[in-house]
Amino acid sequence: MISGDGPLDADLAERIDAVRGWIAEARHVVALTGAGISTDSGIPDFRGPKGLWTRNPEAEKMATLQVYVTDPETRRRAWQWRLATEAERRQPNPGHRALVDLERLGRLDTLVTQNVDGLHQAAGQDAARVVEIHGTLQEVECLGCGERAPMERALARVRGGEDDPPCRTCGGILKSATISFGQGLVARDLARAQRAAEACDLLLAIGTTLAVYPIAGMVPLAKECGARIVIVNGDATEMDALADALLRGSISEILPRLVPEAR
Repeated sequence: MISGDGPLDADLAERIDAVRGWIAEARHVVALTGAGISTDSGIPDFRGPKGLWTRNPEAEKMATLQVYVTDPETRRRAWQWRLATEAERRQPNPGHRALVDLERLGRLDTLVTQNVDGLHQAAGQDAARVVEIHGTLQEVECLGCGERAPMERALARVRGGEDDPPCRTCGGILKSATISFGQGLVARDLARAQRAAEACDLLLAIGTTLAVYPIAGMVPLAKECGARIVIVNGDATEMDALADALLRGSISEILPRLVPEAR
């Protein structure tokens, strides 16, 4: 296993060169991304020292389905939070763009993300290759009839004075199309992630502590199927022992250095 911590020193540069060579040789590269890839875009993680739920425990209630459904005040706060989030308009960073480069070079087959921010697609990633395992903030979904619509359409109604806009089709409760606590993951998305892990010959785990199941299971599954595992993260993860290479440091600095030169 190639390992080690620290800044972009000679040792880390050597490990990055090795992984870049592995990517150049690989036939099917799969990426699994978590909150860490978006922190350099100004989006906090959830449970870190400066995480959203660490700083604001009320925010976790907004992500709990039972509370959201039964408490109108929680829904009103959630809509105001979405308005504020939309106004900030976060942008993709070099880490997101590096994965787009891997796709355009024909290296990246599938990208499974735990993030709901839509920044992979905003960077130019082919949406057909992205599995948003925890859903997306870019759409709303009716908890009654299941109808989906762009988030901006619902936010326009909130700006117009509706503090808890209902579904215009059935009158049901609208919620961001994200997977809340108490909701199951989408079976077809889980199946896609499993197939990707089984078929890849190199898996990049990026910006995730690999502590959230079942999606963290992609790593041991890929390893069992013969893939190399590369973990890119600022801190230790639950699965460092499975890695063939550990790249510790700034994700937005490291990922661009992993992109092979075009042939």
